[in-house]
Amino acid sequence: MTHGLSIKKLNAWFGSKQVLKDISLEIDPFRITALIGPSGCGKSTFVRCLNRMHEVVPGAKMTGEVWVGDENIYGPGIDPVLVRRQIGMVFQRANPFPTLSIYDNVIAGLKLGGGLKRKEADEVVERCLKMAALWDEVKDSLHRPGTFLSGGQQQRLCIARALAVNPGILLMDEPCSALDPISTARIEQLLEDLKKDYTIVIVTHNMQQAGRVSEKTAFLLNGELIEYDGTTKIFRNPSSKLTEDYITGRFG
Repeated sequence: MTHGLSIKKLNAWFGSKQVLKDISLEIDPFRITALIGPSGCGKSTFVRCLNRMHEVVPGAKMTGEVWVGDENIYGPGIDPVLVRRQIGMVFQRANPFPTLSIYDNVIAGLKLGGGLKRKEADEVVERCLKMAALWDEVKDSLHRPGTFLSGGQQQRLCIARALAVNPGILLMDEPCSALDPISTARIEQLLEDLKKDYTIVIVTHNMQQAGRVSEKTAFLLNGELIEYDGTTKIFRNPSSKLTEDYITGRFG
């Protein structure tokens, strides 16, 4: 069962610098939510707080609550490793493990748990590569290094790796920023297919991409949530003059 996310009074710091200020919002299940805003506004920090990756940075801290269903992932006794399995992350730059084959890249997260039988691994690899729209391109090259693939293929491999641990939520931090237009279009189509089964949050600097792929959009500026609404409303009739100025290119 996939849940949405409920974020309550989220604040985050790097050392003494506060980078997120009292953010509260609801992220709908089985939808794509886009985060937009200029560089340095806190978008990446925000998504890293959603699966407890922010806290692994030295000097980083946060306050607030992130609820998945009826569980606060920052509650006492919650294992952050399990949180990161439930809430997967795909980064801006494709990062397949360079010493692992395509096959082993997909199941890398599962192997950490141990006890993975070969038949089960074969099934997971095929299923996840098909879900990532990559199977037909790599099925005859599964034992070549993941770095053998093109940039767009590597990013889809990283998506397959994230899917293999069976998360309910996928976070994507500018997953297309280093890709060519054809690879970007394939990732966007993939997101459209995946949202049937996953809650997806995507950070993007590309306004057109946010408009194409998301149902809701959040605009962040200087660590604050300026506006959060349906994507069509945000782009056609924003409530805030700051949102309008950013979308029309007056700053950022």
